[in-house]
Amino acid sequence: MRHVKSLAYALGALGAIALLLGAGVASAQSPQGGAQKTKDDIVLRGDHVCTRCHDNEDSPEVMQIGHTRHGMNSDLRTPTCTTCHGASENHIHKPADAKVRPKPDRIFTRNNDTTPPEEQNAACLTCHQGGDRIHFQGSAHERAQLACASCHTVHAPRDQVLVKATQAGVCFTCHQDKRADIFRFSSHPLRTGWMSCSSCHNPHGSVGEFNLIKNTVNETCYTCHADKRGPFLWEHPPARENCAECHNPHGSNNEQMLTVRGPYLCQQCHTANFHPSGFYDGSSLPPPSGGNLSRMLGQNCYNCHVKVHGSNHPSGARLTR
Repeated sequence: MRHVKSLAYALGALGAIALLLGAGVASAQSPQGGAQKTKDDIVLRGDHVCTRCHDNEDSPEVMQIGHTRHGMNSDLRTPTCTTCHGASENHIHKPADAKVRPKPDRIFTRNNDTTPPEEQNAACLTCHQGGDRIHFQGSAHERAQLACASCHTVHAPRDQVLVKATQAGVCFTCHQDKRADIFRFSSHPLRTGWMSCSSCHNPHGSVGEFNLIKNTVNETCYTCHADKRGPFLWEHPPARENCAECHNPHGSNNEQMLTVRGPYLCQQCHTANFHPSGFYDGSSLPPPSGGNLSRMLGQNCYNCHVKVHGSNHPSGARLTR
């Protein structure tokens, strides 16, 4: 009797396992939100109508999408080819009277010669609407009639604009003046890949100016340069107002990415006679220097005013000793 009960329990367990396996197979064959997978599918669910013609010999290599997030069979959110490119009935079933196969209903290209950028972007925003892209509609790039495909290469295994080391090269396709800036004497480390354009800018739009990741220039700079934030006992108004008053964030031929080298930068606002930062002729050199020199050499406001962003020194503004 004991052996009969053990055999019944074993058969019951095997039946339960079989039911679970059957349910798993059924769910794999008919996932929610996607077309039924068939033996002809190569990359995406329901792509067999496309892979009858498209394969790894295509140029460009459209089948490389299988190596991206858009080609993951295990994710039920994964679209099919027609989800993005449209039903494309005339492209799939070439009309008998057509000499050339019509193109798909929606083509994603950088030059927008076939599908308007608004239609391309609408297809992408169907899934990619929230998060950092919530401000794309009405942003500078959207107003410039740029499509998502102007920057992104969806079928590529490594989308260059999403890689920190190569992102700047994509941005420089349009922003060539900024490319010239980063090759100057002093610049942020974009060339070495330590940071990227998106470290400061949100290309999909933001609530601040210049597509900055924060509301203002200073808030954006403080994400890395927190020591310049303050508050300080002695404030330097230009530094508190806008870092770009003195610095060119994309690069400069002056140290510290300054727009003008010292002391000329400071003298654009500070013009005090007989101050050590000014220029003197031979008759007006203050003692004990003296001498028949046309000007004092090696002068710079930073020699004394090191804390130009603000200071807590009790002796005076921006002094260190």
